[in-house]
Amino acid sequence: MDFQTRSMRINNARRTATNYFVGFLSIAATVLVILPLVAILFYLIYKGASSLNLAFFTHIPAPVGETGGGMANSIVGSGIILLLASLLGIPIGIAAGVYLAEFGRGRALATAIRFTADVLNGVPSIVMGISIYSLMLTMHQKPFTALAGGIVLGIMMIPTITRTTEEMLATVPHAIREAALGLGVPKWRTAISVSLRTASPGIITGCMLAFARVAGETAPLLFTAFGNQFWSLKLTEPIAALPLQIYVYAVSPFDEWHRLAWAGALVLIVLIMVSVTLVRIFANRGVLKGGS
Repeated sequence: MDFQTRSMRINNARRTATNYFVGFLSIAATVLVILPLVAILFYLIYKGASSLNLAFFTHIPAPVGETGGGMANSIVGSGIILLLASLLGIPIGIAAGVYLAEFGRGRALATAIRFTADVLNGVPSIVMGISIYSLMLTMHQKPFTALAGGIVLGIMMIPTITRTTEEMLATVPHAIREAALGLGVPKWRTAISVSLRTASPGIITGCMLAFARVAGETAPLLFTAFGNQFWSLKLTEPIAALPLQIYVYAVSPFDEWHRLAWAGALVLIVLIMVSVTLVRIFANRGVLKGGS
């Protein structure tokens, strides 16, 4: 027998309809967000794939007026700069996040660090580049170096990693910390071996977001790495980078360079996607997760 009254059936139908409607809106919102990204990717493939060849990955840029050439030095240079930035930004960002979440609650220093991180997140990247440029000049150092490029990108990574680490550590249940402390584990060891390990997937995601954000930055590198048309692997000399080379080619009047700029943009996007995907795969498998 059906014990539902007419009003109950109407309410059930209304709730079901509302559920389907909200689900449809969620799917539509997701599609609206993803569709522009997919469109940009396919447009890059359409414009840049035809310009990719072996020379693009093995040759340096050709002189003005000559056809051919590649961006081998820019690809290697970007790798060097991003490696320097990661070595600087990731440890400092994670350490600052651990302090904010585990040791700095209610302290004035933690409030100052949190405020500084939020402010740095909103500072234009070109201002960061000019600041490092001025700092290098003040220290009587060469302003245009690979090291300066790595420093400015590393500083840009720190706020994102710091705030992400703090938020991820805040999701770790206090019972886990209390269990470790109850066994006599020191607080610093609990923070590193228990809290940090438990929150590592989210922290890794924050590091990936920071890496992806700075990988395509051009403005700060104009005042630091500066760019180089030739091979240069020295940290104390100007160095090539993919965003810089793409910018130089994009503003040029030559169709050949425009074609190479599209190819460089495609390679840059693919390299970011591959690196982020690999990190996610290793994290999910527990290689970087720290899980048992």
